[in-house]
Amino acid sequence: MQIKPDIAADLEFLTSLRRDLHQYPELGFEETRTSAIVAGLLEEAGIQVTLGLGGTGVVGTLQVGSGTRVIGLRADMDALAMPEMADRAHKSKIDGKMHACGHDGHTALLLGAARHLARTRNFSGTVHFIFQPAEEGRGGARRMVEDGLFEKFPCDAIYGLHNMPGLDPEEIAVVEGPQLASSDSWRITFRGTGTHGAKPHLGKDPITAAGTFLSSLQTIVGRVIDPLQPAVVSACSVQAGNPEALNVIPDTVDIGGTARAYSADVRDQLETEIGRLAKGTAAMYGIAVDYNFQRRIPPVVNDRDATRRALAAARAVFGNKVRTTFPPSTAGDDFSFFANEAPGCYVWLGNGPAVDGALHHNTAYDFNDEAIGPGVSFWSTLVEQELASS
Repeated sequence: MQIKPDIAADLEFLTSLRRDLHQYPELGFEETRTSAIVAGLLEEAGIQVTLGLGGTGVVGTLQVGSGTRVIGLRADMDALAMPEMADRAHKSKIDGKMHACGHDGHTALLLGAARHLARTRNFSGTVHFIFQPAEEGRGGARRMVEDGLFEKFPCDAIYGLHNMPGLDPEEIAVVEGPQLASSDSWRITFRGTGTHGAKPHLGKDPITAAGTFLSSLQTIVGRVIDPLQPAVVSACSVQAGNPEALNVIPDTVDIGGTARAYSADVRDQLETEIGRLAKGTAAMYGIAVDYNFQRRIPPVVNDRDATRRALAAARAVFGNKVRTTFPPSTAGDDFSFFANEAPGCYVWLGNGPAVDGALHHNTAYDFNDEAIGPGVSFWSTLVEQELASS
């Protein structure tokens, strides 16, 4: 892989920047230090900066020539509320917070591309560098959209990138269609009548009902959803009773979990079927039930034309190391809110082997600095090709 000389010359700075961001992780909507660094570097490069979208979001705008096409490139900035356990020189200095998903790397990549494009100006059109807060479940993309991101910065296409352990740093996957699942939450409360554990006939036991519900939950995916349509339903929290009162049947049981799908129809089915099963179980045991399904993040589905353009840029940079088939992830990413506003494409950049088994959201995870050059080159080439000077 050939890295352009000015990008290669910037790698030492970008590596140092990435490691600095890693040492000072900030959670969603708290990225004040990170946003200030991003804004400062964009302004230093001569790029117009807008602050405050989504609270701590930053948008840098670079217009060159007379081209009328406008594209957006997105990087997420937030960290996770978890401790960093690996011992490394740039280990997190903030207790209980770490960049366990590589967003420090994403931020450095997009800044590197912005600096290169501002120096070379080898395109004609407008690019918006979108630095998003709060991707990790706090709704940063939705907040930016609600704050008028696409009214203030309309885009003809929008692109996202995420690091992927298991792919070599000189590999990239660009695939049309579903990339990430919808990510929704559901909560159920079974309401019975508490009583003495030795006299269950005098009450209505919500724990037994909960057991029936939990054992039946996977029949939704196994027997209701089309087997050719991927779906996940998981119960992730069960709360009932008091471990210090083992002779008391409680009044209520609270259950919560997640639901994932790649299509709108299956997403609708999951919402309906979880509720149907909960209500049916409650009726069977003669108790009441409360059900809430919260739609959080739509699926990420790559647009055909945007994928074609991203693929052309990837091939120019990565050659035969481009993967055009790659399994979608059941994780979610709120980039989907951006891709609902403009044709979008989300690509996977190699992060190398999973060192010591550390995958995303692991206490030992780290972004691979060997991916900085390839990532900056991809972003830069995408802009230069899509907004090619006539």
